[in-house]
Amino acid sequence: MEQYVIKGGIPLEGEVVIAGAKNAALGILAAAVMTDQEVKIENVPNVRDTRVLLQAIEGIGARVRYEDEHTVIICGGTIRPNSDLCVDDEFIRKIRASYYLLGALLGKYKHSQVALPGGCDIGARPIDLHIKGFEALGAKVDILNGMISTHADELIGNHIYMDVTSVGATINVMMAAVLAEGKTTIENAAKEPHIVDVANFLNSMGANIKGAGTDVIRIRGVRELHGTTYSIIPDQIEAGTFMMAAAATKGNILIKNVIPKHLEAITSKLLEIGARVIEYDDSVRVMCDKRLKSTNVKTLPYPGFPTDMQPQISVTLALSKGTSIVTESIFENRFKYVAELSRMGAKIRVEGNTAIIDGVETFAGAAIAAPDLRAGAALVIAALVADDYSTISDIKYIQRGYEKFEEKLQALGAHIEKVETEKDIQKFKLKIG
Repeated sequence: MEQYVIKGGIPLEGEVVIAGAKNAALGILAAAVMTDQEVKIENVPNVRDTRVLLQAIEGIGARVRYEDEHTVIICGGTIRPNSDLCVDDEFIRKIRASYYLLGALLGKYKHSQVALPGGCDIGARPIDLHIKGFEALGAKVDILNGMISTHADELIGNHIYMDVTSVGATINVMMAAVLAEGKTTIENAAKEPHIVDVANFLNSMGANIKGAGTDVIRIRGVRELHGTTYSIIPDQIEAGTFMMAAAATKGNILIKNVIPKHLEAITSKLLEIGARVIEYDDSVRVMCDKRLKSTNVKTLPYPGFPTDMQPQISVTLALSKGTSIVTESIFENRFKYVAELSRMGAKIRVEGNTAIIDGVETFAGAAIAAPDLRAGAALVIAALVADDYSTISDIKYIQRGYEKFEEKLQALGAHIEKVETEKDIQKFKLKIG
């Protein structure tokens, strides 16, 4: 089984180029089947989640062709509209974004069937808001034998209020509504950058969406969508992960291909704890040459501090002077990495949805396991700081959302390698010394 072996203690220095946003890509790839014409999508991150979703899209009859590693051409014109449009695949249960095909296929064909979504076990993420939105547009929704089925004779625009701000439900309902008859208003909509990116993509296909990025999205239904060429925004979470890695390892990294505006909550906290951040037009530099200070963090929907960055900042704060308090207000299972971090010498106490962190000088190398995608990346940062060697298993979670993670870290001077056997680990240790 693949794992990372890491020798810590090296400040990360150099440049890193950020890939396209995974969370935007998943919505955009699903939406690409909503036209019979070819759609060319650029800056697609080559990660496990996008590859799995593209396999599912091929599975329902669409044509998928890679022009290069980061450019995909999709043609939904080969999908048979009278088929059952069933996305029932062992892969699709592994990624939560499978549910985006519900809204996309419902919008275009007025029916869809998708396996209940999987992904990281970071807490309850019910799909009741998706169902409420589809039903408000006139669809009938059934859940049976692990499948969600939707059907509508026609979709009619409506006023939809989201009881809780939900990124997934906002994207799904938005996709279904663009081909509904009349006007749809989504209130209390999520405002994340990838909501805006999916809306911009749909608009480039001929949709009429206004207000994406605010809490009220207005959609006027159109008869059909057409082909387009579109480039996905950079990944704010990958960028934030490298920003935290620079601060935690006392390094100096220029992080390229980013939108600094999307990183403001992360930048603000880094400045607060004593790191230096310099913003450029499409890059940021993060530098640190001293032990950082403590602070308090609460995760919130965008533009607040992202839940997907909570494990990474917690690792950084676990090395900072004083006591920090991190409150997780989005997902209740997001502290599963704390037990692994404690094995490395971190002093963290979890009480409900709050972690109380007493900073330590450094970590000790250990054999640890990644419990989910973002926690896995955070544990890699911890291992890069730690004295001696660490191994991280279950890196399949990390590969879901980070493209060439170990290669990018190696280019910054990190001693990290992907290995499969004990013999590989020993070879790595002999090489590093």
